[in-house]
Order: sequence, then C-alpha cells, then structure tokens
Amino acid sequence: MDSAEYQQYPFAAIVGQDMMKLALSLVVVQPKIGGVLIQGERGTAKTTAVRGLPDVLEKGTRVIELPLNATEDRVVGTLNVGALMKGGEREFVPGVMSEADGNILYVDEINLLEDHIVDLLLDAAATGVCHIEREGVSQTYPARFVLVGTMNPEEGTLRPQLLDRFGLSVKIAGSLDAQERLELVRRHIEFEENPKAFCARFEQDQQAFAQRILHAKELYPQVELDDDMASLSAGLCFEVGVDGYRADIAMMRAARALAALEGRTSVTEDDVLLAARLVLPHRMKRMPFEEVKFDESTIEKALDTLEERGVVDSKEKGSGPGSGASAPNSLPNNPDAEKK
Repeated sequence: MDSAEYQQYPFAAIVGQDMMKLALSLVVVQPKIGGVLIQGERGTAKTTAVRGLPDVLEKGTRVIELPLNATEDRVVGTLNVGALMKGGEREFVPGVMSEADGNILYVDEINLLEDHIVDLLLDAAATGVCHIEREGVSQTYPARFVLVGTMNPEEGTLRPQLLDRFGLSVKIAGSLDAQERLELVRRHIEFEENPKAFCARFEQDQQAFAQRILHAKELYPQVELDDDMASLSAGLCFEVGVDGYRADIAMMRAARALAALEGRTSVTEDDVLLAARLVLPHRMKRMPFEEVKFDESTIEKALDTLEERGVVDSKEKGSGPGSGASAPNSLPNNPDAEKK
C-alpha cells in the first residue's frame, strides 16, 4: 500500500477490549485524571487503540510517541549548542513534552524506560508544565498532555511509586471467545485489503464516538459528586488500603467523567464502583514478588464493610460493581455486530 494512502485502523472498529477503550475515553474527557497505563500481552490492540484516538478527537490532536532510547535532554529540552558555540547565546530548545502539549504522549514499553524519565513525564502530566533548571538556564513551558503508557508485564514491571502516579490502569488479554476472535481476524483482513473502504464502513461509528467525547468534555464541569458518593469513593480507597490521596482524587474525577459520558450531571454509585476498577488495582499494597489479585470480590468486601459502618445504604446498593454504567455502554455501539 502506498504511503500516501495510509490510514489508521479505526478506533471504533477495535473488537472487544472495552475497559481499555473506556479508560482512554475517560482521560481524554478529563486529562487531570492522570493518564492511563495499559498492561497486556503482545497483539492485544494496545498500540492500535492509542494511535487511533486522534481520529475521534478534536482536529489537530496528535499522538506524540516517545522512543525508548530517549535521553533526558530529548524529553525536557536542552541548550542549543550551535548557538552557544557561535555567539555565546544561551538558547533553550524545548523537548518532546513541549511538542506533546495539547496532544497525547504515548510511551510503548514504558516499563523499559529509565525510572527518572518516567518520573519527569508523570510530573509534567500531573502539573501541566515542565520546569527545567540547567547550565544557568531556567525555563518553564506548558506540557498539558494525556500520558498513555503500554507495557507487557512479562517484560518487567514499574516501581509501585510510579504505578501510583498513573490515574488509571487496565490489564487486557486476548479474547477467549471464538466468535470474537473470528470477527477480529475478519476485520483486520478487510482493513489490509481495502483500508479506505474499511474506514468508510466505520465512519459513522467514529463520528458518533467523537460527538460523545465532545459532549462529555462540555458536560464534565456541570457534573456533581455529592457527599454520599464522595464518602463512598474515599471509603473504598481506605478499605482497599491504598497510600496517599491520589487514588481518591483520580476516582472522583473518573466517576464524574463516567457520568458525563453517559450524559448525566450527577454521579451514581455505579459510576464510583466502575471507576474503582480502573483506579485501585495498580495501587494496592503488595510485598516484593507478590501478585495481588483484584476482582469483583475485592470491591464487594469493601462495600460490605462500608455498609456495616453506615457509609453505604444497602437499599441504595446497585446490582454489582459497575452495573448500569458498564464499559460497553460508554462506547459507540457497533451496528455491524447488531446485525448478526
């Protein structure tokens, strides 16, 4: 296929992986959630999903990819050596984080990136600015980007201190459903054979998703999280045993973003419970080399404890964690699937 005819695989055409798509949607609606870490084996559409996001966002939004071998100078910026040598001028050249301002900064295999580089990225993602002091130069520039990191857990992990800095985290795997796998293969073959026609088939879905994201971003400031929902959010963080308050803040923001995606101006218990599935697992305390399991029973146990303490009213409890505001409902429906 000629490079001029290259087209990105449509975000709306990705089969399954609803929690990954939802997590990406939430950090786009509210970037202050703090980015998203996607953990999964090879071939699970991690990179495809990230690279496909710009086509369903505001025009001009790009995915800026940071290579694994990037130095600190390349990330934050450095002095223009040429200008310094010629005229003694201390001219500062901003780094990748400046280029990523207003865009999506994507780091594949982020677990293989040097920890201090990851720290720099997370700091800027949280504050929206990059401040640098070096060689007698003091510079600050805007760095308001959505940080997305992907990794294969089999190739190593991130330190808990870095994991905690990500707002959301999701673990994905290949589907075990035969029909879903068949549909995935069919779509990829169709895309490879005629990408233009394939993208046209999902254009309506892409536009619907774009409108939903845009509406959610506009609605988000109006979404209210009342005292009961705030208490539930804080209570879940406490019962699960996470350190600090980053989880509390991320969960409240994620719950509000979930409500906005559903077109509502008030947060429900189901919003908080679904947000908990994205905010808490990677923050749970664990011993070295210990695998910490987080599933529905983890939230159920926390809810039971909160009910005993009077934080949650049993009459108001939903049918289960994430019932109502489920991940698939936060994404555009696939009309092709409905025809089957």
